Amino acid sequence: MAEFTSDVTVEDVVVRDTNVSDAVDEPVRAMILDMLADAERSVADLEAALEQRGYDRTRNTIRHHVNELRDAGLVEVARLEERGGGTTKYYRANTIVLSYAVPDDRREDVAAMAAEIAPDISEIVANLEDEHRDTIESIADEMAPCEHCRSQKYETYLLLTILRRGFVEGIVRERNGDGNEASGGSEGLD
Repeated sequence: MAEFTSDVTVEDVVVRDTNVSDAVDEPVRAMILDMLADAERSVADLEAALEQRGYDRTRNTIRHHVNELRDAGLVEVARLEERGGGTTKYYRANTIVLSYAVPDDRREDVAAMAAEIAPDISEIVANLEDEHRDTIESIADEMAPCEHCRSQKYETYLLLTILRRGFVEGIVRERNGDGNEASGGSEGLD
């Protein structure tokens, strides 16, 4: 019997937040999220924009999709507008979902840049772990449903989440000219 062995190294970590994944697995929700990342819109605005893209559904269906995105924490009510005895809600995305692939012939370039910054990232992560070890371990313990699951990669997930959110705070908001602090939730609003 022939045996095959190979040295396999981890090249990437894919973070899949189950709340986000479940909410954007529906293609129209991904379109809505993309539209709300560009500008605040009402359900009626979304309905018209989706219709232009060939998605013809009722306003209630669009509202349902917006509510699913809101419940997942991906969109918030940006403002309320009183008109004609009613209130119109305008929504805005607070999360950007990126789903792309690096071209095969450019993967080496990406790997080289990653290798170049790896020492800086290692230092940042080491500092995070030193300064916030108790908090990180406490959160990871809350995430693990049982002792057996504790061996899973909850701390890695948390560190990547912190790095992603730091990237948003330091880069994305600056590039978008959005110096606003993270806004609170919009519980109780449809």
